Amino acid sequence: MNDRQQVRILTGALFGLLVLAVHVTRAGAQDGDHKHNDALDRCAKRCSECARECDSCFHHCAGLVAGGKKEHAAAMHLCVDCGEVCTTAGRLVSRQSPLTDVACEACARACDACAAACEKFPADDHMKACGTACRECAKACREMLKHLGK
Repeated sequence: MNDRQQVRILTGALFGLLVLAVHVTRAGAQDGDHKHNDALDRCAKRCSECARECDSCFHHCAGLVAGGKKEHAAAMHLCVDCGEVCTTAGRLVSRQSPLTDVACEACARACDACAAACEKFPADDHMKACGTACRECAKACREMLKHLGK
């Protein structure tokens, strides 16, 4: 057996153990755990969606700024920063980090600021979509904080 085959077998075995661990963990969960997992899943999903929307809006704004529309500069910077915060929050929420509450608080605040900047351009569908995603993410983060008792 060559090294490649050994790596494949080991990788497959580790993946199988991971799947089994997840299955056993979920099978043993109580109703409260399901509610907890649902809240985590919703928040992580909204954070991920918002990060993608912010990244897209950043590129949109960068093009506008390059074309001379300097009034989009503040939104451009907020979009890229908000996307980073959302990405971090989504990852921490997904792995149930002890810093989930800190990340969700920061994410909600970043989303509020980004949404406010994007909403200054109501005729721009791209920015409107970013503002909506930010508002939904902020709401999910605040719901997560309530779920955590914060």
